[in-house]
Amino acid sequence: MKNSRLRGAPGALVLFLLLPQAAVAEAALCENAARRAAGESGVPADVLLAIALTETGRMTDGVMRPWPWAANLDGQGHWFDTPAHALAFAESAIATGRTGFDLGCFQINWHWHGEHFASPRALLDPLEGARYAARFLTDLADELGSWEAAAGAYHSRTPQLAARYRARFDALRAGLAGSAPALNTPAPVPRVNTFPFLIAADTDSAPLASLVPMGAASAAAFLPALQEHHP
Repeated sequence: MKNSRLRGAPGALVLFLLLPQAAVAEAALCENAARRAAGESGVPADVLLAIALTETGRMTDGVMRPWPWAANLDGQGHWFDTPAHALAFAESAIATGRTGFDLGCFQINWHWHGEHFASPRALLDPLEGARYAARFLTDLADELGSWEAAAGAYHSRTPQLAARYRARFDALRAGLAGSAPALNTPAPVPRVNTFPFLIAADTDSAPLASLVPMGAASAAAFLPALQEHHP
């Protein structure tokens, strides 16, 4: 029965087989953006990648990878299938006066940081988000003396919240050990003309997330709280 059903619906089978590949390609948007921003800014690539994982990491094809179309509002995280859905969510929140949402690979908070972006659409662009996250982390590291301290403050200035976030960040960064030097070389990131989001330009970055393999139980411990980032 299974074989006859699959033969009778080849389109469905192709779609089923392509879904994991599409999810990996989407996750690679954040990873490529982190690599590019790291090469441009001097922020260690594993720092930016660990931030993206801490903020938006979810299980993709058996490994923990960041997700570009993520949002958080009032402490509730959302992982959307498309940038259009994430953008609609953000615009709907703004329309109702709820501006304290986080958006994109690096979960940048619109209320606190939106003035640096032309629109939520721009904030959803993985490369723009990565570049802003790199600048923000650089300022925090200059102030606080280390990338680890900067990561905690990236999430919150409240010591308890920063410490909890930093514990997740440290664990995920440790899983990336050994990958940072290669990742500091900027990856080519062509643009989409109809909507300013990145596309995965090289396949070399795709195995990156295999450096952080996790079972479902382990992954749950590192799923981000996705709370607001305070300046």
